Amino acid sequence: MYVTTIGIDLAKTIFQVHGVTADGGVAFNRSLRRHQVLPFLAKLEPCLIGMEACGTSHHWAREISKLGHQVKLMPPAYVKPYVKRGKTDAADAEAICEAVTRPTMRFVAIKSPEQQALLSQHRARQLLIGQRTQLSNMIRGLIGEFGYVVRKGLNHIRDFAIDLQAGNGPELPPAAQTVILSLCQQLLLLHARIKDLEAEIFAASRADKRVILLETIPGIGPVTASAIVATVGSPHQFKSGREFAAWLGLTPLNRSSGGKERLGRISKMGDRYLRALLVAGMTSRVRAARARPDRVDPWLVSLLERKPVRLATVAMANKAARIIWAVLTRSEPYRAPVTA
Repeated sequence: MYVTTIGIDLAKTIFQVHGVTADGGVAFNRSLRRHQVLPFLAKLEPCLIGMEACGTSHHWAREISKLGHQVKLMPPAYVKPYVKRGKTDAADAEAICEAVTRPTMRFVAIKSPEQQALLSQHRARQLLIGQRTQLSNMIRGLIGEFGYVVRKGLNHIRDFAIDLQAGNGPELPPAAQTVILSLCQQLLLLHARIKDLEAEIFAASRADKRVILLETIPGIGPVTASAIVATVGSPHQFKSGREFAAWLGLTPLNRSSGGKERLGRISKMGDRYLRALLVAGMTSRVRAARARPDRVDPWLVSLLERKPVRLATVAMANKAARIIWAVLTRSEPYRAPVTA
């Protein structure tokens, strides 16, 4: 029997493989060990293979594509409705096989090794920033127990750590001095590593024309631009800028019914890291607008007059996402609208 469609439930060691024929009959539903997957698929004629977009899925998609098969990745949330009763590997593989054939299914573009390498730098940077924030809060709390207060802001806690390391810090009991000093040293090491990662990201972004184009958009810097390029890949997988903004989770939830339009908060369904970077970039634009109101876009001025700051920054991020899609699809730099 000629197998036309296969669904693979990925795992660390045991993979479940479900195959169907052209008439919908089940050809097999069996488990395979990791080293058996590629030899098993190599014996089959080229067919459509579906997998959930999760850990290691992009690696397996690239390897299986080399065998001549057409591989498509799907968000796990879109596969879930096709799972029948029970949660088993066999049921999951069957659901994946069914979902990949749906004409309205949305698929995830397969990432290249270069994209994943750049994203690994971003993920490491994100982790280290979180750890640095934890250390900063811990240091502030510990020295606060002895009546010392460090002003808000990364630069102030970093200066305190440098002074303490140089022996110019406040008078503390020996035990507390040892503990806080070790935390300060760890904070400075994390800060230096974050700077190194950012330098590596900047260096890699200089070689990509798409990153340079995105940097022409107000509020988009090298980190945000490179993260978008590495995560999105080809912008042509989205039909419009609004679809790209919805993919990022920046569009409002729609609960309309009976001809009545009801819009709620943003969906937050997309990549949290990209969404946070865009909102942070738009927040910097708001600060710049307050510092230099004579250089502000009239649309931004009108928005800030009508809406709270946080709501305005999210709306600006939504608009920036649409601009990003247009810049990437047209391969042209951003041109600010001409005001009368």
